[in-house]
Amino acid sequence: MRGTPAAARVYILCVAVCAALCALPALSPGAAPPWGTLGLLAALHLVCELPGRRPFFGGSVPMSAGSFFPLLLAAAFLLPPSAAALVAVPGALAGRVEQPPATARRIWRAAQLALTAGAASWTYALLSGPATLGGASGGAVPDLPYALLPACAAALVFSLVLAALDGGILATAERVALRHAWRGPAAGSVGPHLVHALAGLMMAVLWRSSYGPVSALVVLLPMYISCWVFAQYHREHAAHRATIRALVQAVDIKDGYTRGHSERVGRASELIARELGMEESRMEALRFAGILHDVGKLGVPTRVLRKDGPLTPEERRVIELHPEYGHEIVRGIGFLDEARAAILHHHERLDGSGYPYGLAGEQIPEFARVVAVADAFDAMTSTRSYRRGRPVPVAVEELERCAGSQFDPRMVRALARALERHGWSAAANTVTSDEGPPGLPRQKRAGEPTGTAGRPGRPR
Repeated sequence: MRGTPAAARVYILCVAVCAALCALPALSPGAAPPWGTLGLLAALHLVCELPGRRPFFGGSVPMSAGSFFPLLLAAAFLLPPSAAALVAVPGALAGRVEQPPATARRIWRAAQLALTAGAASWTYALLSGPATLGGASGGAVPDLPYALLPACAAALVFSLVLAALDGGILATAERVALRHAWRGPAAGSVGPHLVHALAGLMMAVLWRSSYGPVSALVVLLPMYISCWVFAQYHREHAAHRATIRALVQAVDIKDGYTRGHSERVGRASELIARELGMEESRMEALRFAGILHDVGKLGVPTRVLRKDGPLTPEERRVIELHPEYGHEIVRGIGFLDEARAAILHHHERLDGSGYPYGLAGEQIPEFARVVAVADAFDAMTSTRSYRRGRPVPVAVEELERCAGSQFDPRMVRALARALERHGWSAAANTVTSDEGPPGLPRQKRAGEPTGTAGRPGRPR
């Protein structure tokens, strides 16, 4: 556990002790837990976790140690709490660990899942859940739909305990503020865990039926495949976000003068898209387009981007190539398909006087018209090191003045409605330059925008 913060080591030790106490009744002399069921479930859980460590599967099994929750919930339904706590231990100890320290992470995961499964099993038993399964210790058939009530309650406790323990490790190991540590994990996990509970309940009912455990194993393969597909989907989205983050960080490093601008343009673009009623998939693509609209600045020489003083005509032509550079940079990134048009055309104007191709009116792609409004709005409302940002109403008034000549009036109206409905977070109006706080005097760069939405002296 070397390299683990002291507070995290103490926390992991406390959770491990609690897990051991939870499992102790099943291991005490004279206890008679259903060892056959416990051993088979533990072996199945171990088998489900092992593919993540095999070179043959490699990264194609995007599941962390102890993540096969339907099987753990089935154990909570079939076993007493002390026995259910033992099911996850072999799989968690043998499962894949992606980051060091591996020993501390395995011990933590085993203890966490043991406590979580034990708490879910205790809740299920308290609500007389085992009697609703039918079979050996219940009636001839499962007591449906009542059987759903204790199962969902157990899944809720499973989710809350898991989130609480995760929040604790975030606070101690990652030093996340307490007010944030528990907010994220609990909010997004209840729904998936309820779905896992239904799969686990189906497996438990078949296990207790006259057909026995073999019939329950029939459910196991499709459950595993569904969990694998779900995890693969999330890994793909995580890869998308990592790609976007890397490109934005590269732009921010090269042009620190507008740091944070890309994310705010993405946020404003999403507000407009919601007001227009776009589908979720297109809304995400539009947010990516807003975030990456200036990625082409990576192709512009740094001396031009950071030049103090007026630009020469040649330097201006170089900067005006950044939409085309950006289009080429993202050409091979498949999930940015529709976003590419916005990156290429976000400096076009409705009257045809924009660049790079002088498109006019409806010739300009819809995404580009949205990003153009979001880009100008953030340029006016952001506080720079040499001036304070304009108030939101003043910026909206300027956009409305230029609607029809520079901007699409429909997009301007959508942004105005969205701002009335949701407001504009004060966090969006941060200093976007790394050259000092806004209180320090600084001579404005010659040729920079004056804060209006009209065509700036220096392209944004």
